Amino acid sequence: MSVDVLLGLQWGDEGKGKIVDVLTPKYDIIARFQGGPNAGHTIEFEGKKFILHTIPSGIFNKKTQNIVGNGVIIDPYILFQEIKTLEKEGIEALNNLMISQKAHLILPSHRLLDAVQEVNKGKAKIGSTLKGIGPTYTDKISRTGLRMGDINGNDFFKRYNLLKENHLRLAEFYQFNDSELLIDGLSFFNYEEKWLEALEQIRKIKQINSEYYINEQLKAGKTVLAEGAQGTLLDIDFGSYPFVTSSNTVTSGVCSGLGIAPNKINNVFGVFKAYCTRVGSGPFPTELNDSVGVKMRNLGNEFGSTTGRARRCGWLDLNALKYSVMLNGVSELFMMKADVLSSFNELKVCTKYNFENKEVEYLPFDISEEFVSPVYKNLKAWSDQITEVSKVDDLPDELISYKKFIETYLNIPISIISVGPDRSQTLFWK
Repeated sequence: MSVDVLLGLQWGDEGKGKIVDVLTPKYDIIARFQGGPNAGHTIEFEGKKFILHTIPSGIFNKKTQNIVGNGVIIDPYILFQEIKTLEKEGIEALNNLMISQKAHLILPSHRLLDAVQEVNKGKAKIGSTLKGIGPTYTDKISRTGLRMGDINGNDFFKRYNLLKENHLRLAEFYQFNDSELLIDGLSFFNYEEKWLEALEQIRKIKQINSEYYINEQLKAGKTVLAEGAQGTLLDIDFGSYPFVTSSNTVTSGVCSGLGIAPNKINNVFGVFKAYCTRVGSGPFPTELNDSVGVKMRNLGNEFGSTTGRARRCGWLDLNALKYSVMLNGVSELFMMKADVLSSFNELKVCTKYNFENKEVEYLPFDISEEFVSPVYKNLKAWSDQITEVSKVDDLPDELISYKKFIETYLNIPISIISVGPDRSQTLFWK
């Protein structure tokens, strides 16, 4: 068998969690391949709402095995809180959850470093989620990090304390106000205490050599869906650097994040919103800094599931979407939050950029507003509320035209349209 991939094509927050949850019954294994608790995958069903940060979005299906791959980084405290929240709702996550021994750990001192570095950037802040993502990946690359499998070693706490002391010495070089550096509302040492307690709890999770496990399951005919976090335009190499995340969010990250060969990848599902959003700093060519953008944010409830920050909103950028499709080898598109656009008089779609006095259909090295501006195509809006629509035939003609315009521009079919946050508000074209 082969691996299907599902990932985001914009700046994250596209709705990947919901779609993974919807597709899970078709797969034997759901595997996260990159990122960490900076992810916030929201799943709603039967009047309940869950936000997952580390656990794969297939956890609600008892028949599906969920794997946190080696490319993911783990904060034991956040993971333990996530497990407790699920258990309160009767979901025994430990029954179908496994973690790669090679997944790196986010230490409390990583989060401290993340905070002091962000504070000291001043106006140059990148908009970090302050989850310790950057410092943890830095230690991974510099070969000083600690991995999940290390917690079983007799010298773990010796290595932990050596790494922590190194982080604390580094933090001393920064000038900062202690009140700005609370970790989830706790002082560093109080957070560390809870972190160490959580570490003992997550020892209960089955650890595996995930690269062997997944490949063996593929040989046995099992189906696997690789679940991405963040979005293509936040990729460390191909995103709007330096306003990016610290991992490879594109399809190639599946190979290094799970330990599978490129020829094992089959379908690539690209998830995008019917408009664009972005959290934190960085270029955003179609951003709307007006009442239309505010309306879009309010109708779409565009506030970060991880940070709670208001998301920046703007029109759909097909120029950027085309770039993401190319990088990922997307075979099918899933359009999310089509219902949010039901209350607008007119829709705009960016099809090109003005760059160096000419119109281009590619992303220049720097897409800041001082260098590029969007070229829009005006399209008809739909006034019908579509959250109750259960058949594609009942969708308004204007939405069908919007869908066809996108498909024609990208030469990729849109096979799912989401018309609301619940898993039941999902329409299939095949």
